[in-house]
Amino acid sequence: NIGKKMSCQQFIANLDQLNDGQDFAKDLLKTLYNSIKNEKLEWAIDEDELRKSLSELVDDKFGTGTKKVTRILDGGNPFLDVPQALSATTYKHGVLTRKTHADMDGKRTPRGRRGWKKFYAVLKGTILYLQKDEYRPDKALSEGDLKNAIRVHHALATKASDYSKKSNVLKLKTADWRVFLFQAPSKEEMLSWILRINLVAAIFSAPAFPAAVSSMKKFCRPLLPSCTTRLCQEEQLRSHENKLRQVTAELAEHRCHPVEKGIKSKEAEENRLKDHYLTFEKSRYETYIHLLAMKIKVGSDDLERIEARLTTLEGDDPSLRKTHSSPAFSQGHGTVTGSKAMKDTTGPDT
Repeated sequence: NIGKKMSCQQFIANLDQLNDGQDFAKDLLKTLYNSIKNEKLEWAIDEDELRKSLSELVDDKFGTGTKKVTRILDGGNPFLDVPQALSATTYKHGVLTRKTHADMDGKRTPRGRRGWKKFYAVLKGTILYLQKDEYRPDKALSEGDLKNAIRVHHALATKASDYSKKSNVLKLKTADWRVFLFQAPSKEEMLSWILRINLVAAIFSAPAFPAAVSSMKKFCRPLLPSCTTRLCQEEQLRSHENKLRQVTAELAEHRCHPVEKGIKSKEAEENRLKDHYLTFEKSRYETYIHLLAMKIKVGSDDLERIEARLTTLEGDDPSLRKTHSSPAFSQGHGTVTGSKAMKDTTGPDT
């Protein structure tokens, strides 16, 4: 739909020396250019499927049996349309009151949709389900429950210290930069939710994709995969540490070239957005590293032991006391230990 389209020669020139310092074969690039020109690039799913309900149920085969999985669309991005098994491990559940603070890309939620609503929250696998009725492991999720679901891959939960209207409020920022406020019944529950959401995100979030190659100066956040990492926990920790070093170096380099204060321009806004992004990513990976290193040091998958250890090392903080839903972690989101955790995951697949 653009007026002046890129020529084949321009396409080839844009990719000069991007093959590990060498040029790609021109015949290969010509073939690729003509392929894109003749057949436009399509989304992973078509527009009709995008218009379907957020709670579309699909069948997926696991071994010999057939189980239901839920397809959840995050915003309008079809690349995040990854099926999630409903038989995943339940890591925590309890009452939370939610307020939607910002929509995708951090855009302020319209006033009419910012009200507080009470839910029964269930952190299951890497999804936080918000249900209207009390959690029962053998109960099927309703369409409304699925529409309210939030993915916590690459998310960061923190105490909402800048929000003073209510007590015991945590802030959850997701991979697509939506922001939610949750009020817990107590300070203990608030920090327990923060710990478990961040620990789930630290253990299971797959490494981020490399940044896109572009000649545009506009800042764009990289796409964060919603699939589960294939790395073991020690490798995952090293991956987070490498990412933290990269982000820290990039932030230092970015701040070496500040935009003059008081200037209102696109360049200044891009500079501000990038600084905000890098600062948030630095904080996120620091949190992931701290929690994952602690879990490995404790040498247990039991969340009660991990919370108790954090209490011991970080002071006599009542926020890390044991809670009622304390399963163990498993890399595949399936096997858990303890009678309560088994009760949470032995219900029928729905």
